[in-house]
Amino acid sequence: MTWSSVGLNLIDCLWSFLVLCFLGAFCAHKFLSRVPESRETSTLWPLFQDLIRFGKTKQSVSRTEWQRVFDVPKRWFWHFYLVSVCWSAFLLVLYLKAACQQQPYPPWLTWTLETLTGGPRAGSKVPQLSTVVLQLLLCVHALRRLLECAFVSVFSHGVIHFMQYAFGLGYYIVLGLTVLCTDFTAQGQTNRTGTFLFQLNWLHVAGVALFVGASVLQHQSIVLLARLRTGKSGRVETLAHRMPSGGCFELVSCPHYFAELLIYVSFSLIVGGHSLTWWLVVLYVLFNQALAGQLSHELYVSKYDSYPKHRKAFIPFVL
Repeated sequence: MTWSSVGLNLIDCLWSFLVLCFLGAFCAHKFLSRVPESRETSTLWPLFQDLIRFGKTKQSVSRTEWQRVFDVPKRWFWHFYLVSVCWSAFLLVLYLKAACQQQPYPPWLTWTLETLTGGPRAGSKVPQLSTVVLQLLLCVHALRRLLECAFVSVFSHGVIHFMQYAFGLGYYIVLGLTVLCTDFTAQGQTNRTGTFLFQLNWLHVAGVALFVGASVLQHQSIVLLARLRTGKSGRVETLAHRMPSGGCFELVSCPHYFAELLIYVSFSLIVGGHSLTWWLVVLYVLFNQALAGQLSHELYVSKYDSYPKHRKAFIPFVL
């Protein structure tokens, strides 16, 4: 799907739905947080908060025993990245076999992609650089996050809702398929017949450069968060939540969320910068991370009297 197209296919509708859901959740939280009487009289407010919060932000709201039945450990985040690494690598292998050896996709994958895109695959005799790079970077991103979960992050006893957990697993499955959907309909491809390396253009370079820079920013932010709970020896000293500082934490409460947004912007650049599907993905990440960042920001502001007033939630100087 490109900007010049008229209709929306199923994959675009799915991402549009997620954009609207998280935009609605962000706006609802911002509005209802300022109207205490609405929260007190609403029976859905506790459920709404339970579904949008996780980790430290979930600890700030009172929940009933039946709500706690659906809790799973936040440290299970590593499941998401393991699934993403394996799934993206698997799809990349299938794609290279299809493009290089002319082996057709498995019937189930062909049916899935045709259903999501609404049509047969666009013809191509050579692998598309954008598709290969994007699927490969998804693997790299998920692998880095998996290693950070295993060796850097220090998880407390925070929890997430089971629906959030199930959504996270499904999200990374759909994300990998979205890459193939982009190739399936020739989105963002300016040269589907040129040799592999001759497809390289400045958007590929800019996208990869932004991906690397955003990944470094996210890693540095995660390291700073981990150091709040470890001593000089690297051993865990506490699981308590402390006020973050240093690096880009001086500008925003959640620079790792801002870095996540930049990573997805880099993906959109890599596929040509004019794929409606990938800008919808970027919008989804924007509102998803804005909601999570706002909740963390509110917690810091309420917990620490000395919290810097100039800090934004997750986009420097903006939000």
